[in-house]
Amino acid sequence: MVFLIAVIVGFLFGGADQYLGSLISLGPWAASVSGMSAPWLVFPFAFGLSQMSARRAALVGLTATASAVIGYFVLTLSPLEGVSLSHVDLIGFAHSQREIIVGGLVTGPLFGFLGQRWRTTRSWLSAALVAGVLCLEPLARFAVGRLDPPRDVWMIEVVIGAALAAYFLIAGAVYRQRSRRPV
Repeated sequence: MVFLIAVIVGFLFGGADQYLGSLISLGPWAASVSGMSAPWLVFPFAFGLSQMSARRAALVGLTATASAVIGYFVLTLSPLEGVSLSHVDLIGFAHSQREIIVGGLVTGPLFGFLGQRWRTTRSWLSAALVAGVLCLEPLARFAVGRLDPPRDVWMIEVVIGAALAAYFLIAGAVYRQRSRRPV
């Protein structure tokens, strides 16, 4: 059942992200939010949280990410975006998007696995990587000259990452405290 949910929610997530980026009438924040990478990493992590098995977590993370990428591409190539279906070159399009496809094939299972590790062992590495992608994405984008305005969007991402880090810190400490108690 979780795989079906991952397919449906993933497809909707990818399509919504692409559509948000096209809504220029909402202002520049929509394109900035749509251009964020961190949510695409947190997404498979969230699905990985649903699994007790590392293998299933990696597979559900891959499923969710692949479905999201497909949803993004379907909307990109749709008449909603002004694309004539008779002029779509799927092979050329897939080739032009190979970095995104390969990235998803690596990060989907990885972050799904990290979600499972957090659920089962409160792994500090999992927590640090997830909070880190949110907190450090604006810095990485700034370093390569791709920190698009408005800056408030990026500050909100950092605040969310810091809040998530605080949650991970508290939840991890509580977990370790409880696991030390004699039964």
